[in-house]
Amino acid sequence: MNDSPLTPERILDAAEDVLRRYGLAKATVVDVARFLEVSHGTIYRHFPSKAALRDAVAERWLHRVSTPLAAIAQEQGSAVERLHRWFEQLITLKRQKVLDDPELFATYSAIAQEARGVVQAHIDELVRQVTAIVESGISSHEFKVTDPQVAAKAVFQATVRFHHPAHASEWSDPAIDTDFAQVWRLLLAGLVVGEVNYSDLPKAEV
Repeated sequence: MNDSPLTPERILDAAEDVLRRYGLAKATVVDVARFLEVSHGTIYRHFPSKAALRDAVAERWLHRVSTPLAAIAQEQGSAVERLHRWFEQLITLKRQKVLDDPELFATYSAIAQEARGVVQAHIDELVRQVTAIVESGISSHEFKVTDPQVAAKAVFQATVRFHHPAHASEWSDPAIDTDFAQVWRLLLAGLVVGEVNYSDLPKAEV
């Protein structure tokens, strides 16, 4: 048996290794316990069900995306520059996950489809970060929109193609960066002029 203290972080580390090895469909709590050399009942003391463990894995994975983005949102300086850098970082983080570990990315995408509550909380957090940047842009007179939350949600939804896992197959398109630049110019114009009807923009499902 492994004598090291069993912590939630150790369990989540093991769960990631098991998911990478077996995939979501085949990975079980027993596999995680076997990897840690403990009984599966010990796992259940930290995570009461397989669904709870799955949600925790998804939450930690998504937290790795939201944390560096939060740092950008909290910075001082030009809201226009920060908002652009925030989306570039989001896109970069998602692309890196696809390129560095495509099998695990596919597994996490599948987990996300099941952990809808966790994913929605993640999206809400990202939109709050964008809202904070837009609010600072309104305060600095860079943006002329009247409802920062509506504007933030609309900008996030309008860029879904560039950061939603469902579009991962498109990210290798040589024109993808040009496409984002064109979308960004259009969205920025709406934020600066304040005349875009954000309610007409498509709604994200992730």
